[in-house]
Amino acid sequence: MGRAGQPKDRSDGPERKCIATGEVQPKTGLIRFAVSPDGQVVPDLAEKLPGRGIWVAADRAAVEKAVKKGLFARAAKQPVTVPEGLVDLLETMLARRVIELISLARKGGRATTGYERVKDWLSKDEAEILIQASDGSERGKSKLSTPYGGSFIGWLTAEELGHAFGRQSAVHAALGAGGLSKRVVEEATRLKGLRVSDGDKGHRKGK
Repeated sequence: MGRAGQPKDRSDGPERKCIATGEVQPKTGLIRFAVSPDGQVVPDLAEKLPGRGIWVAADRAAVEKAVKKGLFARAAKQPVTVPEGLVDLLETMLARRVIELISLARKGGRATTGYERVKDWLSKDEAEILIQASDGSERGKSKLSTPYGGSFIGWLTAEELGHAFGRQSAVHAALGAGGLSKRVVEEATRLKGLRVSDGDKGHRKGK
């Protein structure tokens, strides 16, 4: 299984080379950066900004290395300005993207929250992704298992997960197959790489 419980698929789109690690991998595991006209390094999570892209693995250590070693300027072949606190900025941006995608899935009827509702979806094989807050009760979380062949996301806080459902907090959530599910897993996997402090909490395989 790949990161975030996602099956590895080596044919999953084009590949790019990370300027920090030198490794070539699918774009889904990398973050694209662009250089603005005034020489500012800009995260391009949507991969739509003009110009030649600079790719870095979605990993806190890789981004920190790119900043400290001046690798952005080397890749851009010009002097550049790197935003203060780039890694934390990226983490915030990625968390926001994941929350927004889950919210869109909810509005489309493909996401639910609440222990009993999630449990019901799991029992009926309607859930493909189990999401549990990193700061939720471990006892409560242990009662639910990742869908067979599905994915698990466990590095959003209860407050962040709650935002996706228009409430103050949430501990348990589930997404059905199709729709935005694949994008949620991809963006959440990138977030996991940046969120090292709680990236591995609660990562369980289905029982």
